[in-house]
Amino acid sequence: MNSSQHSIDARSPLVFEVHELGRRAGAMKQVTRTAPAPDGLGLEMIRVPQGSDITLDIKLESVIEGVYVSGTAEVDLVGECSRCLRPIEDGLDLDLQELYFYDDQDAEEDAFLVIDERVDLEPLIRDAVVLDLPFTPLCRQDCAGLCPVCGANLNDDPDHGHGDRIDPRWGKLLDLAEDQGAPTD
Repeated sequence: MNSSQHSIDARSPLVFEVHELGRRAGAMKQVTRTAPAPDGLGLEMIRVPQGSDITLDIKLESVIEGVYVSGTAEVDLVGECSRCLRPIEDGLDLDLQELYFYDDQDAEEDAFLVIDERVDLEPLIRDAVVLDLPFTPLCRQDCAGLCPVCGANLNDDPDHGHGDRIDPRWGKLLDLAEDQGAPTD
């Protein structure tokens, strides 16, 4: 049994009643719903903002082993570019497909379960979001990133320079040479 599935909060907008399906294989229910996103949906660099809309268009189908959930979820993403640290706002369309087993079925330990004639889509959506998020989010594919010397955004000024770089270990010697009037070239 999935550890997050010991009990279900029936008040959660991501919990769906499946009682009317009975255990009649082939019974189906189509549901469209907008629900607020739970906390912690994503990664540090890019995530679904807590409370933002999750638009669900799903089908709940009774099968012999349980309830098959299929459909889509649309979420908004916010984060920052992994190269230049600019804010990113984007959307993500998720394909959802999962079998929720009746608790009297022989299911694997981490299987999703029908509990009290309800299915909780939060763990399914959480898994789908994490699997579909970019590992290194970018503001655009050709993002130039930040200058490793001064931190300037190279997208704004790709040709900026820093003049001749002098190794700091030799800086004092160059200062002495200039004080003595010696040529430094």
